[in-house]
Amino acid sequence: MTRKFKIVTLGCKVNQYESAYLKEALLRGGWEQASKGEAADASVVNTCIVTQRASYQSRQAIRKAVRENPSGISVAVGCYAQAFSDELSGIEGLDLILGNTTKGRLPEILASLEKQSLPRLVLEDFSEAMPFEFLPVKGAAGRTRAFLKIQEGCESFCSYCIVPFARGPLRSLDPDKVLLMLKELCEAGYKEVVLTGIHLGKYGVDLGDGTNLMHLLVGIGKERLPLRIRLSSLEPNEIHQELIGLVASEDWLCRHFHIPLQSGDNGILRAMNRHYSSAGFARLVEQIHTKTPLAAIGVDVMAGFPGEDQQAYLNTYDVIRDLPISYLHVFPYSPRKGTAASRLRGQVPQKEVKERAAALRALGQEKRKAFYRSCLGRTFVVLAEGWECEMRRTIKGLSDNYLKIIFPSPELIKNEVVAVTPERLDKDRILGKVVHPECVGHASRLGVS
Repeated sequence: MTRKFKIVTLGCKVNQYESAYLKEALLRGGWEQASKGEAADASVVNTCIVTQRASYQSRQAIRKAVRENPSGISVAVGCYAQAFSDELSGIEGLDLILGNTTKGRLPEILASLEKQSLPRLVLEDFSEAMPFEFLPVKGAAGRTRAFLKIQEGCESFCSYCIVPFARGPLRSLDPDKVLLMLKELCEAGYKEVVLTGIHLGKYGVDLGDGTNLMHLLVGIGKERLPLRIRLSSLEPNEIHQELIGLVASEDWLCRHFHIPLQSGDNGILRAMNRHYSSAGFARLVEQIHTKTPLAAIGVDVMAGFPGEDQQAYLNTYDVIRDLPISYLHVFPYSPRKGTAASRLRGQVPQKEVKERAAALRALGQEKRKAFYRSCLGRTFVVLAEGWECEMRRTIKGLSDNYLKIIFPSPELIKNEVVAVTPERLDKDRILGKVVHPECVGHASRLGVS
């Protein structure tokens, strides 16, 4: 009988990519993906521990997998398993725990397991010389966007962050393999690829030949592939004028920057072990906006870091309020076991943390709407993703500068690039119309006037 599996993914784009690899690897191994509500022979939870809530959600997902598939094998993989396997070992019914160094071997490990031989813990420590684990994802024809993990590991050790302990040292995918994967994703039908990593801006530093992210992007541009490239999060001190200029000038590179600020107070930034100032961050955002006025600039910000008094919080609020930021991701600080920040004095009361986070989220909504309004009446190339509502005959799509636009169409449009003009806002949604029914070609950008 064909064995069936389920995969539940929590957390970042890297986790999503790695889950896609596990899915494809299991399918190649003769497994079949279980449908919704169907029992599975193996239930895999790809875990996250970036916040306390993410840890809680990971434990919830594991317990649900055990409960819904009592006769199958329940598996926890990923960051939680790597950093805090002892906590997961206490979950009754969890059969297999694989860390980030071993989760790529999940299909072969499952092939050799029997329920009677469990539970098992399969972990390996990180080593300085360990290579990048290449997990190729082919993708399915007709899809619009794909993730491609090109970098692994982090050595920044921000005082609040557990990720370096869960992901290990810096490793990079060889540039030739990056180009090979991009070509294969094109052949699979993708029109956009998001380059992602744990610390993307450090791409290439471990390769020892001078390769860096900018060199990689220049090489990608020379290939003239029929897709657009989007970059995931980059640190403020890793975005240079050369990169800003490339984004401004190249149609295939999305006008979209996601930049962690975390705090707008210099004292808090030092306590976080963040190596930039609020003034430097502000200059960077203004430079991006001046060079590419319609670029989306997303920002991560943390509320309630230890020692954040009212003035420090207001410094953060004021920096964000005064900058042309497009949207915010707000994270209430939560102490992570094993991090330096968990031992700091001046822990902020949870009530204040929640109030500050709520105020920052409200500011983020204002910023998002202001950015949307600045784009109304212009025309953008939108990658259509299919029906938003088939009954209303509306299509959803994404522009290169991260506008999620809904527009009417008498027929299904998916994985095609169309010229769309945003006309008005409907609450948090952008409504637009197709300017030219025919596709306008993948390389056109528009919306620059």
